[in-house]
Amino acid sequence: MRKKYIIFTFVFILFGIIVCRFINVRIINHEYYLDLYENNTTRIISNFTAPRGRILDTNGKIIVDNKKVPVITYRKLNNISREDEIDIAYQLTNILDLTEEASIDTLKKFYLLTNDTTYLLTDKELEDIKYRRLTDKEVENIKLDRITNEIDIYNLEDRIAINTYYLLNEGYYYDTKIILDDTTEEVCALVLEKNISGVECDYKYERVNNYDTLAQIIGTVSNIRYEDKDYYLNLGYELTELVGISGLEYYYEDELHGTPAKYKVNNDNTLELVSAEKQGSDVILNIDINIQLKVEEILKENLNKSKNYKYTNYFNTAYAIVSDPKTSGILAISGLTRLVDNNNVFFKDTTRDIINSSFTVGSVIKGASHTVGYLYKAIDIGKKINDSCVKLYNVPEKCSYKYLGYIDDITALKTSSNYYQFITAIKTTGNTYKRNMQLEVTLDDFNRYREVFRRYGLGSTTFIDYPNEAIGIVGDKVSADLLLNFAIGQYDTYTPIQILSYINTISNNGIRYTLNLKKQDTKKIDEVTLDSKYMSRIQEGFNEVVNGGTANGYISRNNNGVGKTGTAQSYYDGKITTINQTFAGYFPKDDPKYSLVVMTPNISYETDDSSSYYNPTTRNITRSITDYLGSLS
Repeated sequence: MRKKYIIFTFVFILFGIIVCRFINVRIINHEYYLDLYENNTTRIISNFTAPRGRILDTNGKIIVDNKKVPVITYRKLNNISREDEIDIAYQLTNILDLTEEASIDTLKKFYLLTNDTTYLLTDKELEDIKYRRLTDKEVENIKLDRITNEIDIYNLEDRIAINTYYLLNEGYYYDTKIILDDTTEEVCALVLEKNISGVECDYKYERVNNYDTLAQIIGTVSNIRYEDKDYYLNLGYELTELVGISGLEYYYEDELHGTPAKYKVNNDNTLELVSAEKQGSDVILNIDINIQLKVEEILKENLNKSKNYKYTNYFNTAYAIVSDPKTSGILAISGLTRLVDNNNVFFKDTTRDIINSSFTVGSVIKGASHTVGYLYKAIDIGKKINDSCVKLYNVPEKCSYKYLGYIDDITALKTSSNYYQFITAIKTTGNTYKRNMQLEVTLDDFNRYREVFRRYGLGSTTFIDYPNEAIGIVGDKVSADLLLNFAIGQYDTYTPIQILSYINTISNNGIRYTLNLKKQDTKKIDEVTLDSKYMSRIQEGFNEVVNGGTANGYISRNNNGVGKTGTAQSYYDGKITTINQTFAGYFPKDDPKYSLVVMTPNISYETDDSSSYYNPTTRNITRSITDYLGSLS
């Protein structure tokens, strides 16, 4: 009796739980559970791509836009039969003039799908199938191996149509498949007129560069790479979307990325719009497209003309950057390499080297070297010394490129005296120069220079909004000879964009700002803490450089420019000793509107002929750019 009571009580309680659960699901929380069910059973799919944000120049001219490309698509409807799909494949093959044939394996699979192939099996295999000793997959593989001449029945049209049939069935059955990519509106109209079940004309978006410029800076978009799949899926992307994989397209992916339209897949596999596509945000650059195109034109013209000069066998690349020094916004940036193929001259875009590659730049950095001298009391304002040569123990004599007479801190910059920098570097170590002296230096002596240089942006990130900015190569050896080389820009290497950061910092009286391709607020990132009387000496020295100094004629006197040249030894292909030339400057001196850097690596190569150093290409590029910029004012 007690056992029956326990069973009855258990059944009663269980029944009560079921009733309560039923009431909860069907009445009290019906809407919640209905939504939960629908969320778990409803399939939501996205369109292929959405329009990305445009990329515009500073004046609103559209550099990169979206091109709407028609595509022919197919979605399987629930009531479609295999025979219907085969018929659709033949229709599309003819209408679209498709040409891709099915592979041998695909033809075998199709034959297996559409024919009775029992004859391919032995009695033993049929018995194994009956008693489940062979799986369906094993049976399929046996048959495919034995299909040979059977596929000879398929002619060319059949082979193309069979390939199309398998395109219709790729992926999940509810997916939208692209049957013909990048077609025309006329083809779309023809397909729609046929009213083929499940076949539509859809659109996807491709990027188009309206000015055919800045290709490496703009970057590229592509399908999501396998190694990035999880990253983008976690961000809510669909695998069919395009993403930026380089340049600004990559750097500003979050802003440029558009949101594809989303559709609910109904029970009959038709689609119902859930949310419309949303275009990505536009990115406005500091680039002035007119200046950009003019700079490229000047580079091409001068790279061609350079072949009229001697010793230019290894010279084929030039770089130029123009910025607004007050904001450090990049107005133009171009690197071009001149190539010849079967006597046809063409130019390769190498602009990213401006940011991602470093070079030996020479005396252009002497403003930073002067700063070290001022900060460590190794330079006396206005004090003249007689230009000469430095001879250290066990080190070959080191001189300026010619005897420069009596020079002070300003004329040392004007004439680009190496001797002045050598004497300054020796003083910063706490020593006084004596001929044939043994100069002991430490890493601290190098770091004293490097710390100041980094404040200018030399050997440091400029924080430019572009991926993979290079820092340059920091020499790892310590010697007195190398310290003197460092002071004249012949040891560590720097990127052209770092040289721009440096010259802008001088124009801004020691304040360094981030360099920006995109139009955005200027951010101060560092400061060269140098008394204004010293900074004005550097600025005056650089003004003298372009007015009778080593950069005489680089900038028209009407533009009242400021700047510094640099000539440095380098190596072509690791074997040939060549010459790099660099110019950095800004104008007008008292109210800078434009700054620029021009770099011409391997402009000549060393020979016994002293004229191998002479090549006016750097000057001509600089003069043409600054004359053009001056005409805009």
